[in-house]
Amino acid sequence: MEQKLISVQESVSLLERIPKTTHGKEFKDLQWSFFDKNETVLKFRPPIQLDLDHCGNLKTTDIQNYVVLLIRSGIGSVGYFENGENIDHKVFRSYMVRKKQGKSQIKHLKTKGKSRAGSRIRLAETLEFFEEINERLQEYFSQYFINKIALSCSTTLIPYLFNGKTPTPFDKSDPRIITVPRHIQNPTYETLMNTSDFLKKGELRIGKEGMKLVNELLPNLPDGPLENEDAGDENW
Repeated sequence: MEQKLISVQESVSLLERIPKTTHGKEFKDLQWSFFDKNETVLKFRPPIQLDLDHCGNLKTTDIQNYVVLLIRSGIGSVGYFENGENIDHKVFRSYMVRKKQGKSQIKHLKTKGKSRAGSRIRLAETLEFFEEINERLQEYFSQYFINKIALSCSTTLIPYLFNGKTPTPFDKSDPRIITVPRHIQNPTYETLMNTSDFLKKGELRIGKEGMKLVNELLPNLPDGPLENEDAGDENW
């Protein structure tokens, strides 16, 4: 699989051409998939700020407001973006990682319990960490109209995000959620901004025989290097 990022203008042109293609196609999880003889040859993730209907068609070119939420053990970042610009952001840190083992307290609890004082402190800080994140999210959703939610969160931390004392202002099945399609190792402020910039571009994931379809949908696409995609088959 190879990856190519395209501009908003190129993404709009592609969306306008999709209804005309005779290839098999499907819009699911806020992205388009294209098939040839039952084989996926191309996937297209539109820019996060474009307004699509439930069928994946472009409704308007009005820019959508969105939140980016990135969470890993001990650090998380959240930001609100309006007209593509960051209006507010916050980075959260917590003492969640056991120093010697180098793993989070959440993973440790599954095997060793929480009898030691250090474990109880880490667990308390973990719960407070998610309380603070959800409080900031509550502020955003009460003040602004949010069209999209870009989320990257470790699987083991998902229950703590959605089951805290302060509720998350959206549930796990909210159709506005977009899973960030790249690995987030350290969600600092810089990573938050880079992730937003990445999501504001359209993304093509091109499989075998997929380039022919790309040329059909975007005949005027400038030549440029394709990048190897390390996400693996789980996103394909």
